[in-house]
Amino acid sequence: MPDDAAATAADTPLDPAQSDAAREEALRAGLAEYDLEADDLALLEGEAAAEAGEPGGAPLPVLAVVGRPNVGKSTLVNRILGRRQAVVEDKPGVTRDRVSYPAEWAGRNFTLVDTGGWEVDVLGIDARVAEQAEVAISLADAVLFVVDATVGPTATDERVVRLLRKSGKPVVLCANKVDGPRVEADATELWSLGLGEPHPVSALHGRGTGDLLDAAMKALPQVSQHGTAIPAGGPRRVALVGRPNVGKSSLLNKIIGAERVVVDDVAGTTRDPVDELVQLKGKTWWFVDTAGIRRRVHQSQGADFYASLRTQAAIEKSEVAVVLLDASTKLTEQDTRVISQAIEAGRAIVLAYNKWDLMDEDRRPFLEREIEQDLVQVQWAPRVNLSAKTGWHAERLVPAIERALASWETRIPTGRLNAFLGELVAAHPHPLRGGKQPRILFATQASTSPPRFVIFASGFLEAGYRRFIERRLRETFGFEGTPIEISVRVREKRKR
Repeated sequence: MPDDAAATAADTPLDPAQSDAAREEALRAGLAEYDLEADDLALLEGEAAAEAGEPGGAPLPVLAVVGRPNVGKSTLVNRILGRRQAVVEDKPGVTRDRVSYPAEWAGRNFTLVDTGGWEVDVLGIDARVAEQAEVAISLADAVLFVVDATVGPTATDERVVRLLRKSGKPVVLCANKVDGPRVEADATELWSLGLGEPHPVSALHGRGTGDLLDAAMKALPQVSQHGTAIPAGGPRRVALVGRPNVGKSSLLNKIIGAERVVVDDVAGTTRDPVDELVQLKGKTWWFVDTAGIRRRVHQSQGADFYASLRTQAAIEKSEVAVVLLDASTKLTEQDTRVISQAIEAGRAIVLAYNKWDLMDEDRRPFLEREIEQDLVQVQWAPRVNLSAKTGWHAERLVPAIERALASWETRIPTGRLNAFLGELVAAHPHPLRGGKQPRILFATQASTSPPRFVIFASGFLEAGYRRFIERRLRETFGFEGTPIEISVRVREKRKR
């Protein structure tokens, strides 16, 4: 009988959860043979807390580096990061994006934001300077204000100081280009800005950057007060984005049930984003209407450029972006750019095709095929066909938003993820390159909102194979309406 019992137990299939856990344990043990870096170990130690539901995804504090063009902002960013990553744009007023980088100083992790330089035209650019400054500063927990010590405070610097005071954000004043003791006397002139002690720094040579960062760490809170994390039970933030005249404001007015937002079609006119609390299906939502982008960003000047900045700011402050498209016209470059902005910001996405009720019944099948071709890169985004003017099918918007947000916050247990990848690689191994085949050693989901996956491998995984993994992840686990980020860490076996 004991032999029969043992045989029966051996024939009994393992519970899938037990099998996944056993695979995870074996793969994790195998990682001990490889050279792992400190951030690898931190990731592996932190994943258990994340899967247990502990709050491990609090937004990191944000430090924005701001200042006029050519004061050395990007050089300073590169110095802080310890690598040449930020690109310096010498042309005033042409900088297009604010770029975020993960950074660390004295054991503290934070997000470093390199911002575009401000226009120097002190005669007619005041309002635009204020707009750009407000966008950059509003997304930060503290500001690193960079001034050229060899030039001294300018009229533009003084206007920015007024904006900084109005924002109420902590400000650390950096007196850059202090390459030696002789220039330190010039830095003392910056006391006149009224922002406290100017910290003399040479971003080019690294002089004084340690003291500057120590001061910045004192100004930064431990957890971001302006990140995307929303308190439990708080209203979810929805950004209505799209090119001008596509119907964003009309849709918001229809959702609210009142003429809350005024649309101005005058060329070059821009508006601040309009936040509105809306009750829909028994829930409260924050809807944010944004200004459209009129021309190509790299050709935009003045108001068009700052409109694009405000649109980007609204996306970054939201959790889900509803991208409004015009069904009566072909997809434009502006449409594609707005979709790309939302993806790059890591936000959940819903595509809303406006004026669908005006489409002829015979035209709709052809339009569906055109949409499939135009939006092949975002076939995973839910689509709602509606009319912003009449409200036709607008009630379908909330279920699509809820589906996208649910996917955005989905976490796959580590055991299940590795079982999925094991089956995938067994059926479709990575192609041989140079007689070698990279092995996937272990994988974990580093975070949610959006889902970010880290794969440890013995060799480089080609971009095509990463896209294949993403495609299969979506087929298996859904992820409707959310971008997915997959990063690969190549690790070599430890030399004995």
